[in-house]
Amino acid sequence: MGFSWEDEGLSDLIGTFREAFPEGSPDLISRAPGRVNLIGEHTDYNGLPVFPMALRKEIRIILSPRKDALIRAVNQEGEFGLREFTISGDIPAHPAGDWANYLQAPCQALARQFGGLSGFDALVSSTLPVASGLSSSSALVIAMGQALLRVNELTLPTLDFAEAMAAAERYTGTQGGGMDQAISAGAVEGHASRIEFAPLRMFETPVPEDWRFVVAHTLVRAEKSGMAQEGYNARTRECREALEIVADAALAQGQAPEGTDSYPLLLERVCIQDLVELGEAYLEGTLLKRFRHVVTEGSRVYDAEHAMARGDRSTFGLLVNASHRSLQEDYEVSSPELDALVELALGAGASGARLTGAGFGGCIVALAGPDSLDRVMSALENGYYRPRGVLGALDGVLFVAEASGGATVSELQAGL
Repeated sequence: MGFSWEDEGLSDLIGTFREAFPEGSPDLISRAPGRVNLIGEHTDYNGLPVFPMALRKEIRIILSPRKDALIRAVNQEGEFGLREFTISGDIPAHPAGDWANYLQAPCQALARQFGGLSGFDALVSSTLPVASGLSSSSALVIAMGQALLRVNELTLPTLDFAEAMAAAERYTGTQGGGMDQAISAGAVEGHASRIEFAPLRMFETPVPEDWRFVVAHTLVRAEKSGMAQEGYNARTRECREALEIVADAALAQGQAPEGTDSYPLLLERVCIQDLVELGEAYLEGTLLKRFRHVVTEGSRVYDAEHAMARGDRSTFGLLVNASHRSLQEDYEVSSPELDALVELALGAGASGARLTGAGFGGCIVALAGPDSLDRVMSALENGYYRPRGVLGALDGVLFVAEASGGATVSELQAGL
C-alpha cells in the first residue's frame, strides 16, 4: 500500500526535496519512532533489562534511490546542513556531535556486512525534539539503515537488524546499549516492551487503557553526542569497574560461582539485598553509587512490568519514583530542571514521575490517570513553561505519549 502524504500532513516536504535534488523525486519513506523509557535507565549497556515504549513522534526520511554508492542528505531543520558521502566499510567520521555521523554509522556497518551497496538522495525530517532523551539519534540510525536495506533489496530479521544498528551507532562515539534501536525497530503498537540483552529479546505488555504517560521536555538539550558524552561514557566504565570488584568479592565469599562476570549473572545468583550489602562492603564513593543504582534499577524493571500487567498504577508509580531518586542520588544524571518537572507532576497528582533517557537534560515521563491528567498537564504548563517565557502551543515539549509500532519503509503514492 502506498504512503499518503495528505493523511500524514507531509505534502510540504516533497517541495523541499525537489529544491534540494531537482533531478529526482522521492518514491520511498522510511520512518522510525523515538521512544520513552518507562523504567530501566542506564541498565541496557550493563546487560540488564529495560522497559520502554515507542512514540508516535518519529524520524522520517523521504528518498530517491541512486545507481551509485553516494548518499546525499539534507535536513528539514536549518541547523543541519547538507551531507554527502560514499558508502563503504570505512567512512571517515565527522567531529563528535555532527549529524552526519548518524547517517554514516548504519551505512558503514551494512557495507561491511553486505559489500557494495547503492545509495540514495534523502530529506530527513523529525517530529521528535532534538537531544530530548527520546532517542532521535537512534531513530535516525534505524531509519537510515532500513532505507539502505530496502534500496538494495536486502532484509534482516528485526532483532538482528536492531543489534547491528546498536553496534553501528558506537561509531558516533557514544558507548550505549541496545534499547533505543530495539524498541524503534521492533515495537508493537499499544504495548510497552521488556527488552533483554545477550541475546536480544523483546516481551510485550499491553499498556492499560486508562494509563496516561505524560512526556515533558526541560528545554535543556541532552547531548549524548556532545557535552554529556564524556559523562555518559565515564559511567559505562565505572559500572564495569564496580562489577569486577563485587564479582570477585562474591566469589571469595562463596556467594557466587566462578564465571559470574556480568550484572545479569550477579542478579541471577545473588539476591538483591545481598548484592547491595556486598557493594557497601567492598565499594565506596562513586563506584558504590553506580553499582547500587544498576542492580536496584534492574530489579525494578521486572516489578514494573508485573504492575503494568495487572493494571496496578499505584505500584508502578512508586517504582518510577524510586527510579528517579536513584538516578538523582546514585547515578547523578538528573538536573534542577528535571527535578522541578518531576516535583510539579507529583504535586498535581501523578502516580509517579522520573527522568527518562540518559539524563543531563532532556525529558521526564509522568504516569497519570484520566482523573489527574488535566491537573498534571496544567501544572507543568503553568508551573514550568509559561514562567520560562514559552508562548503558544506546547505540543513539541509537552504531550501525552501513545505506544506506537516499530519502524517501517513504505512506497509513496505515485503522482505526488
